[in-house]
Amino acid sequence: MQRSSYRYLVVDVFADRPGAGNPLGVVLDAADWDSMRMQAFAAWTNLSETVYFLPPTTLDASYRIRIFTPRQELPFAGHPSVGAAWVSLETGLVSDTDRLVQECAAGRLPVRVVGTGPQRMITLRAPRARPVGIEPPPQALRAVLASLPTAGLQAALWNNGPSWWLMELEDDAAVRGLAPDLAAIAALTQATAAVGLAVFGRTPAGADHDLAVRAFCPADNIPEDPVTGSVNACIAAALDAADALPGHDGRYIASQGRELGRDGRVALQVDADGEVWIGGHVQGIIDGRATW
Repeated sequence: MQRSSYRYLVVDVFADRPGAGNPLGVVLDAADWDSMRMQAFAAWTNLSETVYFLPPTTLDASYRIRIFTPRQELPFAGHPSVGAAWVSLETGLVSDTDRLVQECAAGRLPVRVVGTGPQRMITLRAPRARPVGIEPPPQALRAVLASLPTAGLQAALWNNGPSWWLMELEDDAAVRGLAPDLAAIAALTQATAAVGLAVFGRTPAGADHDLAVRAFCPADNIPEDPVTGSVNACIAAALDAADALPGHDGRYIASQGRELGRDGRVALQVDADGEVWIGGHVQGIIDGRATW
């Protein structure tokens, strides 16, 4: 028999203070929820993602989650993964430790933990990103490119669980001032089975971050996502492949969400094996119960 009341949290991910990052809905102990129920609740929350905790299926996993947008399930997403790791520790679901293993549809992903509480830094290894070949470019891509001041890397579709279109713009000012054509972006993402489109631009020397990033998912009823871990991991992989990483020693900071009144920060690292790690802080906002 299904229970009707479940512990439900909302946390703010990639945020050094409440309200600065990307909200994440979290349902604990969702072992008796089926896919339709999860999708319906995720659509109702209207958050960019909602995660559900389930018993792990392997002995080496610390916990297991499923990740849903309002429209579909994702094998991996960055801010839900960072947020879920934080929740697993803060709620006592797992013992306090500096190493975790997250099980999700994209596989088992290692997690590093430093600190405690709101200052706890969660860093997770993203699934390896790869370019998705689409030739020739669809008409929908040409329609999007016509309105963007692109520069640097050529526009490309990358996948690290979800698929994202990545487009480098002239600089951070071009990213900040962009008025996106959401209808054209929706057409492009639907035509190519992508979750969304991300633009990024480099900042001047001396700034407290290296890239400005924005991500748009209008086909998922998310016109602009505040802070997106999987996008930033894909961007890092694309820049690494082109030997064009900013920062030093494969490490840099991305800023995302300012255009939505947020100020999310994602710490990126590309290690010696070419693996991308994404990190950030998490703030607890709501801890209650959901009846569904």
